[in-house]
Amino acid sequence: MPTTKKTPIKKTAVKKVAAKKTENKYFEAVGRRKCSIARVRLLGSEKSKTSSAVNDKDMKEYFPSAEMRSIIEAPLKLAKKSKDFYMTIKVYGGGVKSQAEAIRLGVSRALLKYEPDLRSILKHEGFLTRSPRVKERRKFGLKKARKAPQWSKR
Repeated sequence: MPTTKKTPIKKTAVKKVAAKKTENKYFEAVGRRKCSIARVRLLGSEKSKTSSAVNDKDMKEYFPSAEMRSIIEAPLKLAKKSKDFYMTIKVYGGGVKSQAEAIRLGVSRALLKYEPDLRSILKHEGFLTRSPRVKERRKFGLKKARKAPQWSKR
């Protein structure tokens, strides 16, 4: 059998890759609510911009309602980190409010990766609790999950 010669990896190439990883540091987390799933990335202050991006759109364009934006930014304001991060968010499924609450959970989890000491503050406010409520499945013999067909005596 012929032997193949393995070429060693150059150490300089490895050092450059490691330097790039620390340079482009971000904190990522997933948040879910009902059918909505949100992937949230918090980028550091050196990349801080005026507004965050949701599905490659400006947050004010994606969530025109100030109420939804305040739901999303609540964990950052509570931790006093609203100026420190720029968020990029990918979200799909569910309705507008469900998406906003999924993003809020994702932002809270990403903040914990950044600073674990914030856990007690976020937990007390209820931002780390995933809401288990989902739509109930339809059962056979019924019209919906619980609605039965009209009963008649004769």
